[in-house]
This record gives sequence, C-alpha cells and structure tokens, in this order.
Amino acid sequence: MPAIDVTDVTFESEVIDRSKHTPVIVDLWAEWCGPCRTLGPILERATDATGGRVVLVKVNVDENPAIAQAFQVQSIPAVYALSGGQVVDGFVGAFPEHVVEQFVASLLPSEEDQLVAQLVAAGDEASLRRALELEPANEDVIVALASLLVEQGQADEALQLLARIPETEQTRKVAAAARLSLKPADDYDEQLTALLDRVKGDDEARQQFVDILELMGPDDPRTAQYRRQLTSRLF
Repeated sequence: MPAIDVTDVTFESEVIDRSKHTPVIVDLWAEWCGPCRTLGPILERATDATGGRVVLVKVNVDENPAIAQAFQVQSIPAVYALSGGQVVDGFVGAFPEHVVEQFVASLLPSEEDQLVAQLVAAGDEASLRRALELEPANEDVIVALASLLVEQGQADEALQLLARIPETEQTRKVAAAARLSLKPADDYDEQLTALLDRVKGDDEARQQFVDILELMGPDDPRTAQYRRQLTSRLF
C-alpha cells in the first residue's frame, strides 16, 4: 500500500491506533531535506514488499511541529517504528537499501504472531484459549476471550483473565460488563438513583455505579450528569 501522509490531527488514529494491530514506520521529512528524498523511495519499496504487513506513514515536520516535538527530532530524516502503540526501533539519517530492508523485515510478525492473529479472528472459545496458551499476556486475546466469557455467563473467569493485564479503556468496559452481569438490572436510571445514596460509604455500591456509567459510555447524555452527581456525593 502507498505511504500515508499523516498530520498532527491524524497521528493518533493513523499511527498509534493502527500500530496496535500492524507495525507502522514513521518517516519524518521535509521538502528542503536532500537525504529525505533519497530515503523516502527506499522506505516505500521496502514496505511495499511486505504486502501490507508493515505500514509506512510520512510526516512533514515543517507542517506538523507537534509530531516532531513528540519524537524530539533533532535532525532528519528520522525514522521510527511503532508496534503496540509504542516506539520499538528507529534510526536517523539515510541508509543503504539493504540496511533499510533489514530494518523493515525485523518488524514483520513471526509465524506465532500470525497464528495468534488468525485465532483471534476466528473468535470462538477454543481458538481464543489456544491463542492465550501461545501468548498469555496478549491484551487483544484476553479482552476477546473475556468478552466471550461474559456473554456465556462466566463473569468470574472473565474478571480473573482481565486481572492479568494493566487496566485500559477497553478492559474497563469488559470488566464492568462482567461485574454487572452478576447483578443484572434493566433500568439503569432507577439503579443509579438508588446507588447514589450509598456510594460515599459503600465501596461495592460505588464500583457498581462506575461500572454502569462505563457501560453507558460517554455518548450517553446521562453519563456526564450522573458523574457530576457522583462527584458531589463523594466530595
């Protein structure tokens, strides 16, 4: 696939979020940079050869100073590789094609990585448990399996799985669904109103209140209102 031009506005979605599923190479360049014009086509050929398994994005540092500042760029061309939302490798300057090819090849998923991705895509319990055996700390695997277990009424095991990994927005939502499935309720408004009187001195009530808001999500107009009410009761 061709290189993607990224801006300060699109960096989060095109680089950080994308890198959680596919390795992303960020090429920081500028129009006035001669070595950049030499390196750019080499990076494009090397990434094209991966058939989409590694993605190349280009950032004009003159037009996107926030990205340049985030990478603490001192000189260009500067190239960084991201995987899982984190920088995992990089180099500064123009290198020969064979060196760039090695750099790109080092980012390709292993056979085990590809197998895990296939198992997660299958999505059934047996496949997800097999993926978990291969990568016990893989967040995507754990979240997918925990979500499936919640649907099957196995909330306790889902919570045990989620406890293996750091809390994220994704894990909080699944954990909230797991906890609430143990105490189902049809009317969130009625339940939240009842819980408000208990949240200050009752940790379980407070957690249940927060879990319901997590499931309702930020787009529900009631969420902000109930969060304000919770804050006023607690403080």
